Amino acid sequence: MRMLERRENIIVIKTEAFADRIVKMHKYLLKKNCCSRELLSQVLRSGTSIGANTAEGQFAQSKADFFTKMTIALKEANETRFWLKRLYAGECLSEMEYESILTDVEEIISLLVKITETTKERYNKK
Repeated sequence: MRMLERRENIIVIKTEAFADRIVKMHKYLLKKNCCSRELLSQVLRSGTSIGANTAEGQFAQSKADFFTKMTIALKEANETRFWLKRLYAGECLSEMEYESILTDVEEIISLLVKITETTKERYNKK
């Protein structure tokens, strides 16, 4: 059975790479043993959920379903930003580590805002 081919796009590429980065950060911080497992679990969950939702959105059943997946991804990105700030405030991340990963999540948030706004505009026109 052939797999359905999906067209790669920038948000899928960036959110998958970000999820990989979150997994590596989680592993690194667990070894460093600098903050609670609960906090690390939160950032792992929300940070990987962004990519999972954008991936699901690629096979959405409708424009409304796509919009929902992108909106959930945006909410998860915002939550991830919150947890990253807590990791930095708790001195689990250096300023350089924090600024680097914060730049990534801010870029993803910006892309998802544009995607959701454009989708909403197109959806409301019909």
